[in-house]
Amino acid sequence: MLNALVIGATGLVGRHLIERLLADRRFGSVVMFVRNKSGIQHDRLTEHVIDFGKPDQWQHLVKGDVLFSALGTTRKKAGGKTQQYAVDHGYQFQFAAAAARNGVPVCVLVSAAGADRRSGFFYMRMKGQLESDIKELHFRRLVLIRPGPLKGPRKEHRIGEKIGVTIIHGLNYLGLFRKYRPIDGDTVSCAMVNASIGERTGVLSYALDELFLLAEHGAL
Repeated sequence: MLNALVIGATGLVGRHLIERLLADRRFGSVVMFVRNKSGIQHDRLTEHVIDFGKPDQWQHLVKGDVLFSALGTTRKKAGGKTQQYAVDHGYQFQFAAAAARNGVPVCVLVSAAGADRRSGFFYMRMKGQLESDIKELHFRRLVLIRPGPLKGPRKEHRIGEKIGVTIIHGLNYLGLFRKYRPIDGDTVSCAMVNASIGERTGVLSYALDELFLLAEHGAL
């Protein structure tokens, strides 16, 4: 059985991911690293409350078979671009680096459709830089999950995100921006679990259309 490591466990995708991992008997244990207590309890779940900005305090704990990385925040919640970059790029990269040093063979990263380190848009550029940097860590298998806008219930209200999803839905109805169409957080979590299983090596990237197939049918 596999031992899963999860960051971003309390977010939209992460909450569904934890539920799926705990229901999946292929995973003997699930270890989640959070900034605040989640309140989730299960006999196969271990929770570490950590300060992501102090890796010396937690990097020795990052040991297992698969790292699922779904950490993220918004510019507004973080307090600006610099602070968002520290979370979305810095924390995730530091955690992945610790996993690689400790011999974790597989990393499954939630990125974004349109991620490109040369993009003129801050968010897409940040995601592209994260992908590029984590590739340099040389996991046996690195899975890049690139969803469109996420939909589903969140703990916090994101009015801008809801408006954006509504607009994209309308454009999709007209046949526009199909590769950026919204996807449910649970669909993404199912695709992540399916992508983590198997013997394929190297860097595997799944765009939006492939995520729906991956969630339904398993590894492509």
